[in-house]
Amino acid sequence: MYYSNGNYEAFATPKKPSGIDHKSAYIIGTGLAALSAACYLVRDAQMPGDHIHIFEKDAVAGGACDGRDIPGVGYVMRGGREMDNHFEVMWDLFRSIPSDDDPDVSVLDEYYWLNKDDPNYSLCRATNNRGQDAGTDGKFGLSDKASMEIMKLFFTPDEELYDKPITDYFDDEVLNSNFWMYWRTMFAFENWHSALEMKLYIKRFIHHIGGLPDFSALRFTRYNQYESMILPMVHYLERAGVQFHFNTKVDNIEFDIADSRTSGPKRSFTGTGQDTILRIQQAEQARDARNPYSTPNRKQAKRIILTDGRGQMQSIDLTEDDLVFITNGGCVENSTMGSQTTPAGWDPQIKPGGGWDMWRRIAAQDKSFGNPDTFCSDPDKSKWMSATVTTLDGAIAPYIQKICKRDPYTGRVVTGGIVTCTDSSWLMSWTLNRQQQFKDQPKNQLCVWVYGLFPDKPGDFVNKPMSECTGEEICEEWLYHMGVPVNQIHGLAHDHANTVPVMMPYITAFFMPRSAGDRPDVVPDGAVNFAFLGQFAETPRDTIFTTEYSMRTGMEAVYTLCDVDRGVPEVWGSVYDVRNLLNATVKLRDGKPITEMKLNFIEKTVLNKVIKKLGGTDIPTLLKRYGVI
Repeated sequence: MYYSNGNYEAFATPKKPSGIDHKSAYIIGTGLAALSAACYLVRDAQMPGDHIHIFEKDAVAGGACDGRDIPGVGYVMRGGREMDNHFEVMWDLFRSIPSDDDPDVSVLDEYYWLNKDDPNYSLCRATNNRGQDAGTDGKFGLSDKASMEIMKLFFTPDEELYDKPITDYFDDEVLNSNFWMYWRTMFAFENWHSALEMKLYIKRFIHHIGGLPDFSALRFTRYNQYESMILPMVHYLERAGVQFHFNTKVDNIEFDIADSRTSGPKRSFTGTGQDTILRIQQAEQARDARNPYSTPNRKQAKRIILTDGRGQMQSIDLTEDDLVFITNGGCVENSTMGSQTTPAGWDPQIKPGGGWDMWRRIAAQDKSFGNPDTFCSDPDKSKWMSATVTTLDGAIAPYIQKICKRDPYTGRVVTGGIVTCTDSSWLMSWTLNRQQQFKDQPKNQLCVWVYGLFPDKPGDFVNKPMSECTGEEICEEWLYHMGVPVNQIHGLAHDHANTVPVMMPYITAFFMPRSAGDRPDVVPDGAVNFAFLGQFAETPRDTIFTTEYSMRTGMEAVYTLCDVDRGVPEVWGSVYDVRNLLNATVKLRDGKPITEMKLNFIEKTVLNKVIKKLGGTDIPTLLKRYGVI
């Protein structure tokens, strides 16, 4: 596998890889990464569809990109995705996926036309004092000291950021600014999250710094992501003959692993329980005692252990021609759902399950398979809650329109991204994307997505933690911060809305402080027939918690294991474009040139001499164009 850029390879069709007709694929999960891997197997690796098997423990596809009307409960969206024009892998794939609404056009075409006709931007990014505009005026509000703290993090080597939280680099100069409010509520960063991920985000989206205050950099789908993205991919795969196996839970994958110091013997482990892990650890210790410098080399997945829809445990033996794509971990594992009248359950003693248990069993077999406990051992630091409020009529709409300054019933952009209630104890944000959000949603209803970063704190109106609130109570807290008269709040939440809360213990697990090796490489060294997919697999330069990251891991996995002779589009290189760097520097300072920084006499003298010395070159012209001087 190799990276490329430009049109030459972007528009090319690769030759059919040698021997592909004799290979099979087993894909674990149906999230965006897994479905992308399946699509690339069909389109570019040209594997016969009936050779591809996808295992999903739930009854529907989509993983975290879900969205549906649950009978007796109501409309539910656990989350939403923000996308930009430089999600290179995403658009590479969606140009080939037909739209469900019009099979004569691609998902990319309909998305492109939609966002050209109805560009996204916010008219009110934040409120306080019960629905009043917070008056941020699109400003970051960063002092020179705060700007330097961000700059220092930007230039700190990755290795120095391993296992360190953001607060090791930012103090109140940053953490009390509009910049941090914009950033943390848009990306769901907490103060204790990874300084490394914070740096990687700044680098990855340096070209969008100026668009943070009003979301003008973002693009959204017409409907919820399940209907706009997941279903077209599923239908594409079904037409190709791909085999979906729902209600099928993969418990473990067993490997043969040879030590590089010899051509054998292989370590081979079977079983799915703690006895397996113990035997693996004992064998690792024995090997290291014999030769502490030995390293794993050849690794082959040899067996899949799963539980089928009837609750029966089965095993699938694998050869080198049986390719396995593993979605390890999962940000919506152990999620619980409430209703209008019941809270979403939360157990402080929660134990990771599902994809976490599977990853733990896999990781115990080799150090190169990552360290899941880095991410899932402290759900108190990775959890937050969301809720879907469905307004049942037009009673609540005027309060929405007053804040977002748009008619929510037009089918066009409404809030243009989240609106953050800056004085909310839950740090609540809410959004209305284009309505209707569901294709079968009644025309007089609106679906609002609400989330709180601090679900353990008592609310400002209901005086209860979000984690203990019913859907109706969460709606009441939202209406309170919308400025609804107090004597009308209960009636509107009870009679004019249906609200479904969701608790997600691991929704930002990938932001936990980490170091090299905690996430396995998409294709670990020595792997001959398997790869890791999704947010807990490691791929260079890209940033997690994006649709692009998930889809990139799927493309890289397929291209590597199938030897597809076409370049994977590299991550957009805005961080290496001096124009983007200059623009971001000025935007972070709210348009003020560096010549207005508070400098001492010596610093000012040096700066003026440098600017003067550059006279007669193109550099001052460039600096002036972007407002640096």
